[in-house]
Amino acid sequence: MVKDKDLSSKKDIKRKKPNFLRKDWHKKIKLGSTVKRNRKWRAAKGRHNKIRLGKKGQSQRPKIGWGANSKNKNKIEGLTVVRIENLKDLEKITKDEGIIISKVGLKKRKEIISKANEKKIKILNKYKVLPKDLSSEESKK
Repeated sequence: MVKDKDLSSKKDIKRKKPNFLRKDWHKKIKLGSTVKRNRKWRAAKGRHNKIRLGKKGQSQRPKIGWGANSKNKNKIEGLTVVRIENLKDLEKITKDEGIIISKVGLKKRKEIISKANEKKIKILNKYKVLPKDLSSEESKK
């Protein structure tokens, strides 16, 4: 018998959705074989279209059932997303919120990252790495 806690925790996890890509995107350049933005979903309208008919082995169609659970909607890694522009915004953050650092300069970005690390706040766009020259200068000081 499965406990209620196990069921609730499974519902909280965001499930993996398929990429809903346009039919035959891999065949033609204008449909996105080279340009990814052209691959976006367009409904299949053909009379004998296998995707429209829902045949086995064909790609999935976006339907209402693929939507996220209302608890998980608009969240990344289970955290509510907050946009940060300065240190004053960072002080308002709670534990269940993750931050995205907006388009700020390098000096301010360093300050925000160091303060967030002190407070143990998750930074969701940490991929914007500081240049090596500046990080090496920091270690010399």
